Amino acid sequence: MARLPAMGSAFETRLSLETGIDAGTAFTLLERKGAGHPDTLADHLAEELSRVYSRWTLEHCGAVLHHNFDKLALLGGATQVWYGGGRVAEPVRVLVNGRATRSCGPVSVPVDELVTDTVRAFFATRLPELADHVSIELNITANSSPGAVFAAEVAPERQSWFAPSSIDDLRERRMLVANDTSLGTGWAPDNEVERFARRLVDTFSTVSEFTASRPWCGTDVKLMVLADSSRLDAVLCVPQKSTHVPDRATYVDNSDEVLVECRRIAAAELPSHKATFRLNARDILERDELYLTYSGSSIESGDEGVVGRGNRVNGLITPLRPMNLEGANGKNPVYHVGKLYNVAARRIAQQLHDRFGGYCEVHLVSATGQPLQRPWRVLVRMTAADVGEEVVELVVHQVMDSIPELTTEIIYGDLRLA
Repeated sequence: MARLPAMGSAFETRLSLETGIDAGTAFTLLERKGAGHPDTLADHLAEELSRVYSRWTLEHCGAVLHHNFDKLALLGGATQVWYGGGRVAEPVRVLVNGRATRSCGPVSVPVDELVTDTVRAFFATRLPELADHVSIELNITANSSPGAVFAAEVAPERQSWFAPSSIDDLRERRMLVANDTSLGTGWAPDNEVERFARRLVDTFSTVSEFTASRPWCGTDVKLMVLADSSRLDAVLCVPQKSTHVPDRATYVDNSDEVLVECRRIAAAELPSHKATFRLNARDILERDELYLTYSGSSIESGDEGVVGRGNRVNGLITPLRPMNLEGANGKNPVYHVGKLYNVAARRIAQQLHDRFGGYCEVHLVSATGQPLQRPWRVLVRMTAADVGEEVVELVVHQVMDSIPELTTEIIYGDLRLA
């Protein structure tokens, strides 16, 4: 049981290391939601709002001001589609829920303008057919957290969290502390099925060689996989855009192209597996009940998307792997545990795997108000038996000490958290 320095806190960080563990199940069960799935859209939009807000306040105020957009929700509109065309009947509603600092001393932060412009730019890029059919509802407060006691003429410190007189009022300028008692979870390495799942979904839901020549391919892709060492069974949904599908026969031909690509990728990525795919299982061809959409996403009509309901930070939903339910996207990248600890845990696990081989999982647990870079508890579990505890402690230290650099990477880099 190693003990890491607690950086002046009354809490003591403890590292628990378990080696020689069983790697677990022989099965892989996973889900991945593509770029146009409503939950992925909600995650990515919330994160983009956080990044835009962070960059603006850094440039104009000198620090990332307090904010969180991780309760964002998308409510589906209504569309009508037909072979060769379609139209939007009701707009998609974007509920921007959360808190944001609107001023820092004399500097006024144009929160509403930043949010509105970001939402419209996001839809113009991701679902251009819906760009002019978005209703934005702002539910953004600047209310402080509970627990502040007013006594005499002394104003509680937390009253200035969302209304600082200057950046010197920001507690994190003096010491980074955890905003919550929560945890982050990560593991490494990915197995071949997990790598395959990412590639397959991205092939159909992002700009790729496949989608570049097939404008009918929508982005609201979803994959469910169950695999063992020799067999993979998958259910896959890939929508088609109605304006590029003139008739039923074309829809069927396009579907066949998707299946051919699935088999090609499986043969390249999983040569030892017998792979079977079922595409758009809900289709009833004879009734023309098909996964046919106007924009390529079900958010256009009736579906909803909420932050935290989709892919985890590693881009997958893996019930047979350790995972938690944190919605990382849209959280403040400076001190929100639910974001930073999940990324950090994954990086620690990957570095330990690179060093010792085998499987590694890492759990970082915070205590609210305590130093962010010294978790309350650290649990590391590894299949490797010959592991030096001092090396594990060093890796944990190095990754946790790099939290400020991770914050910069999140704000300015291209790190995806879903």
